[in-house]
Amino acid sequence: MPDPKPLENRVKLLRQARGWTQGELAAAAGLSRTGVGAIEAARLVPSVAAAIGLARALSCSVEDLFGPRARGGCEFAWAPAAFPCRYWAAEIAGRTLLFPVESGPQGGLLHDGVAQHEADLPAQVEQARTTLVLATCDPAAGLLATLYRREGGLRMLVFTRASREALGLVERGIAHAAGIHLAPASAKRGNAALISAAAGPAGMTLLHVARWEEGLAVQPAARLRSASSAARGNFRWVGRSMGAGARRCQDEILGQRRAPRHVAHDHRGVVEAIRSGWADVGVCLRLASEEGQLAFLPVGEEAYDLCFRSDQASDPRLAALVRTVRSAEYRRLLEELPGYRPQAHLGELEDVVPHA
Repeated sequence: MPDPKPLENRVKLLRQARGWTQGELAAAAGLSRTGVGAIEAARLVPSVAAAIGLARALSCSVEDLFGPRARGGCEFAWAPAAFPCRYWAAEIAGRTLLFPVESGPQGGLLHDGVAQHEADLPAQVEQARTTLVLATCDPAAGLLATLYRREGGLRMLVFTRASREALGLVERGIAHAAGIHLAPASAKRGNAALISAAAGPAGMTLLHVARWEEGLAVQPAARLRSASSAARGNFRWVGRSMGAGARRCQDEILGQRRAPRHVAHDHRGVVEAIRSGWADVGVCLRLASEEGQLAFLPVGEEAYDLCFRSDQASDPRLAALVRTVRSAEYRRLLEELPGYRPQAHLGELEDVVPHA
């Protein structure tokens, strides 16, 4: 007879993802607090009735709580540039993916392992189940990751990606959530109208976050006073890549003018190009411009949202993300960041169905 797959007790993980104490879970499941504590510590095997009560309280299945640990190895989310390769791990829709370490908002986050060659893959990585992957160009995403860990004890990996690239990663099951800013704040349906094509059969869910100010970061010595003068003058531009939310703003300013030859892939990349003297002007957020001590010419506001696949909405890591965005501390943070302000519907969810 083959060995049975080992079971995994995930009660504590799902409870913490909802921000509940043991007493709150006990009350919702009709159990005692000491009973919940004993089940979480694996000192007590729950009865069928207790297991069903816990699953109902946590809006999941009994198998989600006590199902077998998946076997099978890991795989790289994308090909590493070279080996040996340090990586982080995250489980997404049943697959354990390894993400090559790259610079970004997570700063000095310790790696989970090192692959010496392409076939040097671990059988499993324990922290993968408590890790959420966010792809976004938001320069303040590292602050969200800090609050996320504080709220639920879970880890967030933040990868800097343009809006449409981030959306594609979610669509392909390589990221849990994407940060997008594809529509001006004045658009009637905002980002929802623009992601219907990527929604897929299961649909997408938008988590409304912020309105932020986008414009031109400018070398102070250029003495620019308006976006139109920047478009008319003989200034060196650093461009934005296709698929970036900032590309729409750039194209509106430059009109029929030829797109800049040199391209930055995120807001801070624009700032660094200007600070290094390679360019005079480029499109980015006020936050990035002010952090780089550059002059800023405002152009307009955009709606910034997070989105994820609707069929993954019950994932405890996404539930923890929603709770973090809805927290009073995150609202205060948005109010304090230059050029950011909370959307009127901060933290609300909007289901987006695919085009018929």
